[in-house]
Amino acid sequence: MQARSYPLGVHPSPSGDGTANVAVYAPGLTEVDLMFRRPGESWQRLRLAGENHGIHYATVSRPRHVPEVELTPDELARDVCPAMPEGTEYGFVSARPEGSPVPDPAYEPVLLDPYGRGLTRVAPPSGVVNPGADAYGGEYVSVVVAQDHEWRDHDRPRPAWRETVIYEAHVKGLTMLHPGIPHELRGTYAGLAHPVMLEYLRSLGITAVELLPVHAHLDEAHLTANGLTNYWGYNTLAFFAPHAGYATKAAQEAGPTAVLNEFKAAVDALHGAGLQVFLDVVYNHTAEGGPTQRPYCWRGLGDREYYRHDEHGNYVDVTGCGNSMDFGNPQVVRMALDSLRYWVTQCHVDGFRFDLAPELGRDEHHHFTRNHPFFVAIAADPVLQGVRMISEPWDVGAGGWQTGRFPTGWADWNDHYRDTVRDFWLSGQRTMRRGGGGGTAGRLAGAISGSADLFAPHGRTTLASVNFTTAHDGFTLYDLTAYDAKHNEANRENNADGTNDNHSWNHDHEGFSPDVRVRAARAATARNMMATLLFSQGIPMITAGDELLRSQEGNNNAYCQDNRLSWVDWRLTPLDRSMLRTTQRLIRIRRAFLASQPRDFPTRPRDVVLKWYASSGEPMSDDLWQTDGVRALQIVIGARGGDLAGLFVLNGTASPVAAVLPRFENLAGSDVEGASYRLVLATDPQLDELTGNRWRAGEELTVPAQSIAMFAIA
Repeated sequence: MQARSYPLGVHPSPSGDGTANVAVYAPGLTEVDLMFRRPGESWQRLRLAGENHGIHYATVSRPRHVPEVELTPDELARDVCPAMPEGTEYGFVSARPEGSPVPDPAYEPVLLDPYGRGLTRVAPPSGVVNPGADAYGGEYVSVVVAQDHEWRDHDRPRPAWRETVIYEAHVKGLTMLHPGIPHELRGTYAGLAHPVMLEYLRSLGITAVELLPVHAHLDEAHLTANGLTNYWGYNTLAFFAPHAGYATKAAQEAGPTAVLNEFKAAVDALHGAGLQVFLDVVYNHTAEGGPTQRPYCWRGLGDREYYRHDEHGNYVDVTGCGNSMDFGNPQVVRMALDSLRYWVTQCHVDGFRFDLAPELGRDEHHHFTRNHPFFVAIAADPVLQGVRMISEPWDVGAGGWQTGRFPTGWADWNDHYRDTVRDFWLSGQRTMRRGGGGGTAGRLAGAISGSADLFAPHGRTTLASVNFTTAHDGFTLYDLTAYDAKHNEANRENNADGTNDNHSWNHDHEGFSPDVRVRAARAATARNMMATLLFSQGIPMITAGDELLRSQEGNNNAYCQDNRLSWVDWRLTPLDRSMLRTTQRLIRIRRAFLASQPRDFPTRPRDVVLKWYASSGEPMSDDLWQTDGVRALQIVIGARGGDLAGLFVLNGTASPVAAVLPRFENLAGSDVEGASYRLVLATDPQLDELTGNRWRAGEELTVPAQSIAMFAIA
């Protein structure tokens, strides 16, 4: 079979004759040799004699002892062949003269395949005492894997975007301490798929699990030197291979195909439980670090083409990670698109969250544009239609803050929402405790309404806003209520890492408090923030463990803490269990409310009903919106043509408020004098005991300080 420059990577020749086609984009090398070792054989070298615009390619013949074959379409779909069978290890080197000794990659590094589906370490780093599995400096090779998982998710869950509730979780951290999961499955893809975990996620009510990076990744050099690891995984070594460290020991010993199949089985199981799977992906930089660090893959294949450089040949680093992938290069764009398509078609992933996403939209001059070819290609790609695309809309380069400005069809993490909710429930309380007014409710109202000021100018609806109060990066929800300052000493960076701008409040006691009143006040604040998150317009995202009041002991940058500090602790106190029940109820209430609205709610602003009232029951006036200390308000929300409306009474003041439940025009426009308000949840435990009771418009209800009451309107 004649060699071709496409597709990139290692694949059976389409003729099905048992040969393999190998192609790699290596514009920095004049000639390229393929190093490969079939299972049970010695290392061999083959010159990639073909070259086309920086792509080097060749055909790998069948072994001499293998007779001529004709692979069927099903066999070709497994993506392996006699020439490069499952388990074949390989890599690339700059071409050497004929007759040169064939080196062993365990001692002489090879360059990884950017399209490699499997990865294995053939030698640990030298000079490192007790190196971890992903320690910097090890020697790696790519591995051929078979695509042979038998899928059962023929009816995959596809909830409407407005019904989505995202749960951001770490594969290891979510399951490592769960007592109901067998020890050998804890911290693994299989643990994630265990019936105990599936039942927990289903009972919580979320609709999508967003996994922190599962692409194969490497520890940074400074972490290895300090005896730490990159727990979060934002340091990609292979864009097509799942991280082996999250597979069971049995799968790791069986090889990369078993690792891939264990990941696929987890996706299959989550789909069977009615849950979608989103991946947090890192295409903005790679594990090769700064320009002085060793090449593992892209730097050795073509440093100038794969990475951003200025006119003087220096790295342009807009990620803060030492390098930035050059999305001004069509081949880099192609690689990212091919990776996305692979995870969708072969692994059935439902969506992606893009780390430091503005970097992906920077052109050859390093300027962000929402019309970047990468974004256009995603929008036009038939394979990616219906796949959720979520941006982390900031990087550290010039013009790096782009919240609200990504293309139509994308959703953005809304940091404006995060800071606003924190300021209202945390910073505002602290200000009041110190004698101030605590600010107004105006900014909070804008956030609850879907941050139209950010998204509408760019033609996007409230569903473009992914609302969150916490994420993996920063304080947990509980720690926001327990710490005024970060405590990152365990990271061994002299507490210099992590942000100092946390918008938190420790309720006048730093860290653990033996005072039951302090602990109760913190739990109440956490409930208020969760309630605000789940009744705001937009897509809510909950960080795993926040529903259990998980703490990281004040560490707001636990990226290198692969231990109990970061893992979810399933030993629950009464306050933890109360928080879990509240979260479950809030999600059920949200789901019931949306089910009663027209299918296009809330994407048509003219049909969305949002009415704002003071605690007096009168409409909010301009003066009230602007008065410091006016932190109690009532919100009626619904849709014209909807079957149900809701009333939310927020009291962000330091004292109980006598709220007069408002009279208002119903959703058809006529006055409702006798509207009935049925309490469905209150974040104050005593008021919550009245759940199910009804009040009439004009009647008075005392809402305790720092609490929320939620009503259905009939």
